[in-house]
Amino acid sequence: MRIFKYVIPYWGLALLNIIFNIFSVLFSLVSLAMVVPFLGLLFGTQKLVIIKPAFELSVNSVSGNFNYFISKIILDYGKVDALIFICILVVILFFLKNFFRYMAMFYLAPVRNGVVKDIRNDLYEKILILPLSYYSEQKKGDIIARMTTDVQEVEWSIMSSLEMIFRDPLNIVIFLITLMIMSSQLTLFVLILLPFTAFLIGRIGKSLKRSSDKVQKKMGVILSVIEETLSGLRIIKAFNAIDYSQNKFQKINTNYTKVMIRVYRKRDLANPLSEFIGALVLVVIMWFGGKLVLGNNANISPEVFIAYVVIFSQLIVPVKSFVTAYYNIQKGAASAERIKQVLDAEEVIEEKPDAIAIKEFQKDIVYNNVSFTYEKEEVLSNVLLTIEKGKTIALVGPSGGGKSTMVDLLPRFYDCTKGEIIIDGTPIKDYKISDLRGLMGIVTQESILFNDTVFNNIAFGLYNVEEEKVVEAARIANAHEFITELENGYHTFIGDRGCKLSGGQRQRLSIARAILKNPPILILDEATSSLDTESERLVQDALEKLMMNRTSIVIAHRLSTIQHADEIIVLQKGEIVERGKHAELLEKNGIYKKLCELQSFD
Repeated sequence: MRIFKYVIPYWGLALLNIIFNIFSVLFSLVSLAMVVPFLGLLFGTQKLVIIKPAFELSVNSVSGNFNYFISKIILDYGKVDALIFICILVVILFFLKNFFRYMAMFYLAPVRNGVVKDIRNDLYEKILILPLSYYSEQKKGDIIARMTTDVQEVEWSIMSSLEMIFRDPLNIVIFLITLMIMSSQLTLFVLILLPFTAFLIGRIGKSLKRSSDKVQKKMGVILSVIEETLSGLRIIKAFNAIDYSQNKFQKINTNYTKVMIRVYRKRDLANPLSEFIGALVLVVIMWFGGKLVLGNNANISPEVFIAYVVIFSQLIVPVKSFVTAYYNIQKGAASAERIKQVLDAEEVIEEKPDAIAIKEFQKDIVYNNVSFTYEKEEVLSNVLLTIEKGKTIALVGPSGGGKSTMVDLLPRFYDCTKGEIIIDGTPIKDYKISDLRGLMGIVTQESILFNDTVFNNIAFGLYNVEEEKVVEAARIANAHEFITELENGYHTFIGDRGCKLSGGQRQRLSIARAILKNPPILILDEATSSLDTESERLVQDALEKLMMNRTSIVIAHRLSTIQHADEIIVLQKGEIVERGKHAELLEKNGIYKKLCELQSFD
């Protein structure tokens, strides 16, 4: 039902599909009903209707008027011409039936594909909104599986069955009503057999859903292994772990294949099972109906009985396809559930309905007794810190001290467990999230670049950017020179995560991106720690240009880069243990001095 809610925007097209399906069913039924007068003429049991009956909206009136029309043709032209007329009429009716069926499918196509498009859009929007903490608990491969194979499964299983869901119940109901009119006794006998059939199909369907859920979970594991393999291929080769990785993948893949085989066997049971049950019921009808025709008190004529059997045989087709659709939906229901889990995931970082705008940073940033707990472990504890506009604050300390967490709280990648962060006198939770993050530029230790051109990576997130401004930002970041040497300059594609560039080049592109954004608040997270000496010099020079006249928060392991910071904050186990300028901290002879002694200064 959650998936079918996506059909609502396309209700007009869905309504046209239903209308055309009704016409298709009606023309199908009328074309089959032609069997009765055809057989009556053939066997000579059809009495000629000489007096035209009064026309009214009833089955007997329509049937009587049609028989009168056929009788008139027989009297005027003979039986052979009457048969030719009926045959031509059947051909026309079948043409109309199939024309309306095509039109129904024509209008269903945009519904099917539109729903799948909307699901993908909502999923992508959701993964952009969900907090970073959500992804620390999920495998990337499983998220990718939900956006690809699960959505595809919904498209193949549920959406491909949508037409059957709309059409086949109509077929079944209209055919059953017709059969009831033809012989209520025979039809009631048929309906007694239905509960057993429904029970059997339902049990198999539930089993199919459970197996399908296992399949989609195992596909998520497979995609996770592939993603990890591609990311860690250098390590796999370096540690001679090719056989180990191959064996691990083959084991997972074999388990997936076994479950998939069970799924296909259960799903493929739909057609033969429904067809066998249909044939079984048909035989019972022929036996029971034959008794009604041949009995002393026959209440059904031979031609009506034969027409009844023909129409019932056509009823088997929609029942069979409806059962197939039911099985497909059960198979796709597991994928729909996995998609629902992402769409319903809690958005921990929420924006207040009355959030206020902020376009400029004017005074200061205050960490007011800020604490943060992750998985029951306190990462930050009662942090008190004021960062005035234009100042440079450096965060140093041992790994795991809470430095990265402290800066991640500022753009609300996470929210404080206790306390609050205040910008210009207002808690950041009161601001619009997009405005808050718009105040900040972030350069991280790992350069996050995209498989796009140099130009688009520098102008990332901005619209209608002039090339001169991108070039100017690249010059300030010491990146213009190497960019112009690339094959297509600023329009060169840099590969996945910028793999065609060196580490220093990638980092300078990240800095150019921050320069172009021109944020009042700058966050630098280990921006030079992974570079060689030459690259570090160029990047450090670019960073100094970037930091001019900005409020900067710098995380650094190389303490030589932050000696001139306005204040150095030393974090250990989530607490501020020392603070002051470089010279003041050296005089204290504490943790900062020990960290300095472990490094050699130029």
